[in-house]
Amino acid sequence: MSDRASHKAYHQPTGGWGSVKSLLKHSVRQGAMSKGIGLMRDHNKTGGYMCTSCAWAKPGEPHFAEFCENGAKATFWDLTSKRTTPEFFARHRVSDLLQWPDYDLENEGRLTHPMRYDAASDRYIEISWAEAFTDIGTHLRSYAAEDVVFYASGRASLETSYMYQLLARLYGNNNLPDSSNMCHETTSVALPQSIGTPVGTVLLEHFQDTDCILSFGQNVGTNSPRLLHTLQEVRERDVPIVVFNPLRERGWEAFVNPQRPGQMLTNKATQIATQYYQPRAGSDIAVMTGMAKALFAWDDAAKAAGEPRVLDDKFIDAHTAGFATFETMVRATTWPEIEAACGLPREALEAAARTYAEAKSVIAIYGMGLTQHKLGVDSVQMLVNLLLMRGNMGRPGAGICPVRGHSNVQGQRTVGIAEKTALVPLDAMAERYGFTPPREDGMNTVEACEGIVAGRVRAFIGLGGNFVRAIPERELMERKWRDLDLSVQIATKLNRSHLITARTTYLLPTLVRSEIDEQASGPQIVTMEDSTTCIHASRGKYRPASPQLLSEPKIVAEIAKATLPENPLVPWDLWVANYGLVRNEIAAIFPDAFHDFNDRLDLPGGFPRPVPARERIWETDTGKANFKTPSALHASFDTDDDPGVLRLITLRSNDQFNTTIYGNADRLRGIHGSRMIVMMNPNDRMRFQIAKDGLARLTTAAEDGVSRSVGGLQVIDYDIPEGTIAAYYPECNALIPLWQYAQESKTPAAKSVPVRVSSEAQAHV
Repeated sequence: MSDRASHKAYHQPTGGWGSVKSLLKHSVRQGAMSKGIGLMRDHNKTGGYMCTSCAWAKPGEPHFAEFCENGAKATFWDLTSKRTTPEFFARHRVSDLLQWPDYDLENEGRLTHPMRYDAASDRYIEISWAEAFTDIGTHLRSYAAEDVVFYASGRASLETSYMYQLLARLYGNNNLPDSSNMCHETTSVALPQSIGTPVGTVLLEHFQDTDCILSFGQNVGTNSPRLLHTLQEVRERDVPIVVFNPLRERGWEAFVNPQRPGQMLTNKATQIATQYYQPRAGSDIAVMTGMAKALFAWDDAAKAAGEPRVLDDKFIDAHTAGFATFETMVRATTWPEIEAACGLPREALEAAARTYAEAKSVIAIYGMGLTQHKLGVDSVQMLVNLLLMRGNMGRPGAGICPVRGHSNVQGQRTVGIAEKTALVPLDAMAERYGFTPPREDGMNTVEACEGIVAGRVRAFIGLGGNFVRAIPERELMERKWRDLDLSVQIATKLNRSHLITARTTYLLPTLVRSEIDEQASGPQIVTMEDSTTCIHASRGKYRPASPQLLSEPKIVAEIAKATLPENPLVPWDLWVANYGLVRNEIAAIFPDAFHDFNDRLDLPGGFPRPVPARERIWETDTGKANFKTPSALHASFDTDDDPGVLRLITLRSNDQFNTTIYGNADRLRGIHGSRMIVMMNPNDRMRFQIAKDGLARLTTAAEDGVSRSVGGLQVIDYDIPEGTIAAYYPECNALIPLWQYAQESKTPAAKSVPVRVSSEAQAHV
């Protein structure tokens, strides 16, 4: 791959022939062309397997091909013919592999054997499963319970996740950070305070009844492409879609459905966004305050004229609390303050508000563009406020819709992967399994990092993921990670986290979801929860990449058996033999959500968990939906008083899922050849005296005595607001201080990082 990027604006629609060509390229690159038929037949369909990529809903009546470009990439990536064998590790020292790009590491293919790091040779060496489990158990028994972290990535099934959280609690702690801590933990904090539920209220069928969609901080074309099918159907009913996002993203502009032959032949795209606004990074509170201010003004005029109200006063009176305080704040905020904060003119915000006001049923979509800021909780709650003003909660075609990332990240929390004890039915677990669960809250992701830095954490068990690469403060964390006594990484492919070794490090390879999981009772079924709280079954269809691979439930069970005293109430071996027994356990502990679990596995579209706010039942401190007044108009750590400080958005490319890099083709943004780029408004580039396509260095603007800097970034002129820049995650995670996280949720503030920019030549003077 080239060291220099090329950039040419992409004018083709999302989907279409661009997606088809991309799929062909990636299937050939991974030696997985033969998997194409199965992709059509089984992917996201009843009786088949669920995608390991995004968590978007699966319809009860699936499309002929119920997958998107990125979901297919993930499947080809999983089912690659390439293998990372013990012979590979014998040829390469770990210190040499550390110099490899992320793409090259994972592109070596599937891990095939359990491995242990040997410091003397600086290589991973093959070890038997029995030896690995015995040694891991010996280590874990030697630590104080609070010194161990049990991390979970978002793709482990409900069955694995339930067993894993039980392992941690039987071991003696609630140290269960997960990937949700890094993205939508803000949602899990904000929504319960506002509407009494930690998840969205929208089901897939609600899109059939909506007559307006608002979207904030979400890139549909890259992060949830299957949602485009639903949005296309919505637009064909002439429903307006109003988008707020700092970058112009092609997915919101135009879509050609690859499953419509006529549209493919003509290349005539469906326009998705009917109104598209580009506020400064971290300024969504100001945007929504402006929209609310317009609604108040129009409502005042309607009352004075004796016309129908703009606000839903009956809903507000009967179902909400805190309205007066919120109203006072909005009315007291001036238009010049709002315009200065968000960079948009009053006329634009009033136009968006007018579209909202004219709609009867509105769905609000959002992503990490709201959650990953200092005031991320305020940002999400402000969006809820906007919906509550017109009663757009708890009725058909209306509600809040956070778009989650990993395919089961929401479901893991549902079955107990949570560091907060208030979220878990510990009394029920204590009674069923005959033990005394720990009652102190455990560590979330940021707190686990803080514990590692301080030397309090001695061991880290990683159920999937690429933790060290995904977290903030990368340079410090990589250095401190080596002081851990034990690191156990359960994985499918090699990544950088496996190369940052502890004193003892194990690499335990596992199955992917699309592979047949054969246990004593036969092929197994696993389950996961999508973004809309619907539960789906998944059945693997392909032969495992290696006969040495174990399933995630099997690995969790063997670690538990090697570590914990025998407990006849926790039959690990029986659970591994038949995952249906694990589902019985989940149903026993969470009966409201999972009653008759095994009998409901194959309901078309999955079965939804109950969400009280869908029925206008508000399980909040007031018993009502709460208007929450934000504490500022912008959500960033940037104080907005220094023109030399820009707000950095870290984001994914079109050739990427989380830390997994599929290639260097960010097709939808027209950027190819390198990930070491920074997107910048041309006026900012010239203001900082950087040549077109020149190199820049970003340095964190934080007065904490720590130097954080990333250089060698090629500057790409891009359609982005002045004062806002964008660069790729995880390459720029090194710029995010560990202490810059969302208040209350501790989600890293990765969407408006205060930085200074200089030309690379100037940076070295």
